[in-house]
Amino acid sequence: MKKNIRNISLCLIIGLSVFYFKANSSSTKRLVVDSEITATKPNKKEPKISIQYYPEQETRHVTYKLDSLLKRINKRHDFHGAVLVAKKGHILYNNQVGYADFKKKTPLNEKSVFQLASVSKQFTAAAIMLLKERNLIKLSDTVTAYFPKFPYQQVTIKSLLNHTAGLPSYFWVAEHKWRREEAPTNSDMMTLLESSNVQRYFKPGCNFDYSNTAYFVLASIVEKVSGTTFSSFLRDNIFEPLQMKDSYVYTSKKDSINENQLVGYRLYKGWRHIKINNTVNDAIVGDKNVYTTVEDLYKWTLGLDSGKLLSQESLDLMYSKGETVYGRKVPYGFGFRINTEGPKTIYHHGKWNGFRTGLTKYLEDDLVVIVLEHTSYSAMTLLNKKIKEIVTENFHV
Repeated sequence: MKKNIRNISLCLIIGLSVFYFKANSSSTKRLVVDSEITATKPNKKEPKISIQYYPEQETRHVTYKLDSLLKRINKRHDFHGAVLVAKKGHILYNNQVGYADFKKKTPLNEKSVFQLASVSKQFTAAAIMLLKERNLIKLSDTVTAYFPKFPYQQVTIKSLLNHTAGLPSYFWVAEHKWRREEAPTNSDMMTLLESSNVQRYFKPGCNFDYSNTAYFVLASIVEKVSGTTFSSFLRDNIFEPLQMKDSYVYTSKKDSINENQLVGYRLYKGWRHIKINNTVNDAIVGDKNVYTTVEDLYKWTLGLDSGKLLSQESLDLMYSKGETVYGRKVPYGFGFRINTEGPKTIYHHGKWNGFRTGLTKYLEDDLVVIVLEHTSYSAMTLLNKKIKEIVTENFHV
């Protein structure tokens, strides 16, 4: 009897041990899988982005001044766009002037979605920094680590970010080497560069040359490392976490026009607005093709500066001047232009197919100015300066 009890006890112990081992093993495998998933996707707990406005009585005077400015540039300079101004984390002005559609005489509104043009580059830079923080890439990695047939050697991710890679213009390559009717995608252009035999401007790190090519290559690296499209990566890792509900990446090749999405115009013979046609370069993403509203773009600044998206270390890199291999500073961080002549200003302007855009952060004043326009307005720098002057003179908190 005792022998039977011992045998039964032994069997129970062995059985429990096997169950415990399998459960532990399964748990371990699950943890590994979970860690792989979170490597390319954000935490599902989304940070709350709170949009706050100053009371109307505090902004009445500055609103009158800015409204007058918008009406004046609309009438005299054909400005059709949106302006948002925020100070110390609160919006003091958000308004639009002009038309969204000239044929239908549809006015712009707060939901109008603009192509950001080169202001898109800061989203590409942030995507790269997210991958870096997840230990999936290093800034010192070369492009050939991800694309072995890339024809330009020793080009690092860091040199792409601050425009010191010396790559040739993909615009020129597409316009002179692309033989198919439809516009090339990022993948198409990476393949075309392999065979185009176009010389680069200089060896990596030796100089500064603003480069759209660099940022399309960065977006291609994001796709290669994450295993998803650039559009999906930004949606899952930036737009949705920051509640940017009206923001997306759009390419003319495969995406349908969204509601409230604007097209670019140019003025013909001083009175007629003509839609700008698509070009061979329209399907490339990373250097352009992020679409958003002024309020969503403001959410982006809040999410970025508050640490809800990236670490302070990453943000410092994005907001600091790059340098050449000779130690010479360049006026560009990661996705942002840097102006240190006077009070430090972090900014970027964009220009593409009729869209003119600007996002400017006056750091010492804790002031953000966003201007989005779609009729080829050509005085973005002067407009930003005028807006800042009006706010400085007429709004005090």
